[in-house]
Amino acid sequence: MSASEDRRTKAPSIDIHIVNGPNLNLVGTREPGVYGDHSFDDFIPALSKEMAANNVRIHYHQSNIEGELIDCLQTHGFESHTGFVLNAGGYTHTSVALRDAVAAIEAPVVEVHMSNIHAREEFRQTSLLSPVCEAVICGFGLSGYAWAAEWLRKALRSD
Repeated sequence: MSASEDRRTKAPSIDIHIVNGPNLNLVGTREPGVYGDHSFDDFIPALSKEMAANNVRIHYHQSNIEGELIDCLQTHGFESHTGFVLNAGGYTHTSVALRDAVAAIEAPVVEVHMSNIHAREEFRQTSLLSPVCEAVICGFGLSGYAWAAEWLRKALRSD
């Protein structure tokens, strides 16, 4: 097989954007009983290395600013072979604008929460995002991000 034939048969690379909202930059130090004691600074490189073996690139975005999360979704949400793992933090329960951004893009979005939002305060039990996401994973800490990325890898590979 020639190099050009090999390039044609090789599956295209997949881009998975992990998008975290407000206060998730404090994971590892903020309420370790709820969110654990491992930070994204440790988790993302390990996940990136694991996913690279399957021709998947992990991109990490975190912002405490709602508009920056929307900009990220809109910037990458129309790219082929792209998916999102979204933990919008407190915006999950309040942001119609973020919900509209998820609904507007073509890329699949998996909503993730480190804690089980259904076992927490009543105001955290309602997600404006869930109805416009492909799936929801909650209560499994950082593992939920890895599972969401793996689901997206398989879903985008089957397209």
